[in-house]
Amino acid sequence: MPERDSFPIFIYNSLSRKKEKFEPLNPPFVGLYVCGPTVYGDPHLGHARAAVTFDVMYRYMKSKGYKVRYVRNITDVGHLEHEETDQGEDKILKKARIEQLEPMEIVHRYTLSYHRGMDALNCLRPDIEPTASGHIIEQISLVKKILENGYAYEVDGNIYFDLEKYREKHPYGELSGKVLEDLQAGSRDTAGQDEKKSPHDFALWKKADSSHIMRWESPWGEGYPGWHLECTTMSLKYLGKQFDIHGGGLDLQFPHHEAEIAQCKSAYGHEPAKYWVHNNMITIDGAKMSKSAGNFITLDQLFEGEHEKLEKGFSPMIVRFLILQSHYRSKIDFSNDALLAAEKGYNRLLNAVKLLGQLEVSGQNSTESEAEKEIQGALKQCHQSMSDDFNTAQTLAALFDLTAKINALHNGQLDPAEVSEETFLKMKETVNEFVFEILGLKEISGEQNSKTEELVNLLIEIRSEARKNKDFTTSDKIRDDLQKIGILLKDDNSGTTFEIDN
Repeated sequence: MPERDSFPIFIYNSLSRKKEKFEPLNPPFVGLYVCGPTVYGDPHLGHARAAVTFDVMYRYMKSKGYKVRYVRNITDVGHLEHEETDQGEDKILKKARIEQLEPMEIVHRYTLSYHRGMDALNCLRPDIEPTASGHIIEQISLVKKILENGYAYEVDGNIYFDLEKYREKHPYGELSGKVLEDLQAGSRDTAGQDEKKSPHDFALWKKADSSHIMRWESPWGEGYPGWHLECTTMSLKYLGKQFDIHGGGLDLQFPHHEAEIAQCKSAYGHEPAKYWVHNNMITIDGAKMSKSAGNFITLDQLFEGEHEKLEKGFSPMIVRFLILQSHYRSKIDFSNDALLAAEKGYNRLLNAVKLLGQLEVSGQNSTESEAEKEIQGALKQCHQSMSDDFNTAQTLAALFDLTAKINALHNGQLDPAEVSEETFLKMKETVNEFVFEILGLKEISGEQNSKTEELVNLLIEIRSEARKNKDFTTSDKIRDDLQKIGILLKDDNSGTTFEIDN
């Protein structure tokens, strides 16, 4: 559409620390790689933030006509407890030991759990979802290449990346802003790492000890890949030696993404991705999300309300709406109150979409009214905001400006003759596309929604009986009390209907 063509996409590139015009390496094709979950537990709010962020990016680029290949990996081996020092147990092996299951049972269980959570949030599945354990041959090949180029060394079956050798020709820390000397000066105890040339050399391949179940044959003995190596291998395999966008959470900038850049440069002499995109973190009641602090909430707990910080369960669409209310580079503070506010906003927006489908305009107005100008401005703002680094918060603000116009048309406060048929049809198309196709919202269905309707209809019946009996005190009380909680009753010749107006 010409409207979209007039708004090129600008992306904030974490590498350059500025917004840049998005220009794909091979238009109209776009390669998008996002670091996926390490599957050793149920999905939580952090997973939701990243998934929704890149789902919206994927949706919007497709709406602009780009042919996007979206790759998001599953980490099922090699992610150690302390990734900065290559120490601790493999997270999946530890979970398997605790639950007395095979590691791949853990992987399968929590991969399914992750998919259920993301499906509930209406996140589109990626085009390719590779696993680390399914790409061992490719990872060994990449280690060989880095060794051949002189940027790695072997110690007793372990292969480490040589950061000092790398820094002779390449800067390290450009993405995260970390200074290696400062990290070394303030580093924690590095006992057990004497075999490394530097405490910040990271493992490309780890030798498996006798208790390590997940192990593969390699030229250096039985072992398993390093976490950083996995994403480099899979992204380059499916998107080419250089691709457009690499995404992930802000917590992955260092050391994970910094290591990915170093590995790719060491093997092929260039950056893996043109644009690096990072979503910010989540706090809960102002504190960092943490299991030990007692403010860690899984998606299932959130949906069911089974957590002390929640007064009830919230639909996945309310969670998605809350995430969309903030720009992806801003922090989000989750709280019961924030979710309640998001629920009101969601209901208001979706109710306006329903009303829009019922409205008609005369199309007789030949002059451009003030209302028409405001509608056209809000429509333009939807495209402009999404093209400006995928600003969902400003996009929602524009949609709420349109919501006000829709409600005014419905309530008779705005004369339909003031809006041309062309503008009205464009509003219908744009609102529906942005709400459902781009922002990925959908109507809440199921038991909770149906029971709300049943209860309101029951009250309408009771009120109707009261009116027949001339009990206007009860009738007015039902109407007024429902209005206080955002449910508006409308009486006409055909009976009484209700709408939610938060």
